[in-house]
Amino acid sequence: MSDPKLAPYGSWKSPITAELIVAETIGLSSLRLDNNNLYWLESRPNEGGRNVIVQLDHKGAMRDINAAPFNVRTRVHEYGGGAYLVSDDVVYFSNFADQGIYRQAISDALSEPEPVTPQPEARTPDAPANDRYADGIMDRHRKRLICIREDHSEPSAEAVNSVVALDLESGVSTTLASGYDFYSSPRLSPDGNHLVWLCWNHPNMPWDGTELHQAELDADGNVVRSWKITGGEDDAVFQPEWSPDGTLYFVSDRSGWWNLYRYAHGNIGAIFELAAEFGSPHWGFGICNYGFRSADEIICTYSDRATDCLASIEVNSGKLTIIPTAYTSLGGIRVDEGTVYMLAASPTDFSCIVKLTLDSGQQQVIKRCNELELEQGYASIPEAIEYPTEDGLTAHGFYYPPLNKDFAAPATEKPPLLVKVHGGPTSATDNSLSLQIQYWTSRGVAILDVNYGGSTGYGRDYRSRLNGQWGVVDVNDTVNGANFLIKRGDVDADRLAIRGGSAGGYTTLAVLTFRDLFKAGASYYGVSDLESLAKDTHKFESRYLDTIVGPYPADLETYQERSPIHHIDQLSCPVIFFQGLEDQVVPPSQAEAMVDALRDKGLPVAYLPFEGEQHGFRKAENIKRSLDAEFYFYSRVFQFEPADEIEPVKIENM
Repeated sequence: MSDPKLAPYGSWKSPITAELIVAETIGLSSLRLDNNNLYWLESRPNEGGRNVIVQLDHKGAMRDINAAPFNVRTRVHEYGGGAYLVSDDVVYFSNFADQGIYRQAISDALSEPEPVTPQPEARTPDAPANDRYADGIMDRHRKRLICIREDHSEPSAEAVNSVVALDLESGVSTTLASGYDFYSSPRLSPDGNHLVWLCWNHPNMPWDGTELHQAELDADGNVVRSWKITGGEDDAVFQPEWSPDGTLYFVSDRSGWWNLYRYAHGNIGAIFELAAEFGSPHWGFGICNYGFRSADEIICTYSDRATDCLASIEVNSGKLTIIPTAYTSLGGIRVDEGTVYMLAASPTDFSCIVKLTLDSGQQQVIKRCNELELEQGYASIPEAIEYPTEDGLTAHGFYYPPLNKDFAAPATEKPPLLVKVHGGPTSATDNSLSLQIQYWTSRGVAILDVNYGGSTGYGRDYRSRLNGQWGVVDVNDTVNGANFLIKRGDVDADRLAIRGGSAGGYTTLAVLTFRDLFKAGASYYGVSDLESLAKDTHKFESRYLDTIVGPYPADLETYQERSPIHHIDQLSCPVIFFQGLEDQVVPPSQAEAMVDALRDKGLPVAYLPFEGEQHGFRKAENIKRSLDAEFYFYSRVFQFEPADEIEPVKIENM
């Protein structure tokens, strides 16, 4: 082995290219089981971000179910999830282009999907129908689907959400529950006589407070009576499920932590109490963190300081037993007697679908999001850090030092630092192996992935730090994380950059505007004007800011004080913007207003808009272009020479 070549940080040649990332990486989600067959969704950048249902049958054969142009994705809440189900070898799914529900029988010769919902002339890719569906379950007793419907038939009014039943023969819908602003998680008891669901009202988000309701159904499936079981303004109930014997379970954070509870004979009791999170924020439908091996045993995941564990809980004794795995990020649990299927990842493993046999502990990888075998010496292993922040509190993050076995930097040089801010803001980052992070570290750029106050995985108190404080707590924790690494001697204080998407883009712009620590930044479809966001976004998040900023318009002054667009005079460093032109969550006007303001001020600025992209980039060519463009931008700002030839970016005022 030859000695590493001496070269400045940022100029190391890396085998982890943007082309490699988009060519090799797919998204994996939404595991389902039916008749001993496993199903999942694959999001494929090289197919324009199309979502494909994949089946692994009981004989071990793997195949796609929905052919192009069908794209399995729902727009309920805009973030979607719960876009398909499988029942008795028939798949039912929402098609993205027209938001209709389709049925497709699974056979040796795959059939063409046929519509379940009515197909009016208005339901076209350019003018989808007014109704959208998600989170469906099968009511076998009555040959119907039960799901969430989001009705957009009144353009001037807010969309209407409800729980409905869709007759599989006629496509006619019957409303089962309505009146609340939002619904999720309809779940039918094994005997078909009872239905439960979650519901909540503005301004709550589902991690603030939800209610768990139950309804008694008659033989025809009509609601005889319904009642609230539990939940409220300050109790975030999550993932109700019926056990095989018809007992109702759910997750609640009433103790300050999302723990498992059981509802039986009118009483609620905790199954196992732990200062850890058995739930997660309900950004998308169909999240599944536990399942039943039997009526007496639950297989579950829980998060302790953003690191996940797999466990078994005996429901009667409350005994919890850790199930050893090689992974630190777990989700999408599906249990089939003695077998667990799950989505898993670790600092050395890409996201993958894993089959675990409970009796033997044997683990088998079924599908990886990336088949690349990353050679040792190119993958930086993160360090979980805790650091002091305002008010004597502690914040969290993962630090990735630069690593490339082929290169070393001069002893007198410290690496530039890129701080990565997750979206949400009620979300979290973990330590899973990510080529997009290794892209930077293998080129000589250190990464700090921040879990600022307000992030999930650390209990309700930590999550609630952001209430009324978005633009304050997240900014403080991000700046303090960078300062922690500077004081520790890890990074170059004169070469600090920050990047974030969506809500992370807002924190990025706020840090750059209201603090002078960072020298450059990248905003991916980020929020620059909180007031515009409050007035011009989709229903699901339309009152989100009431909690994390303040009621609008009563607190208009706060909105303006914390909006970077109103304080351009305080921003004094280069920024690059990336924006999907079909984004309904953060409209392009937000980025364009910032670009215009920076251009007029004479600051270096670059803007890359992408046709056909929405909130989050899905097309391979756009993912590649944005990653390389951001690296090129920093190379110009920090004056290092990239090892690869990169298509230049037009940077105004430079």
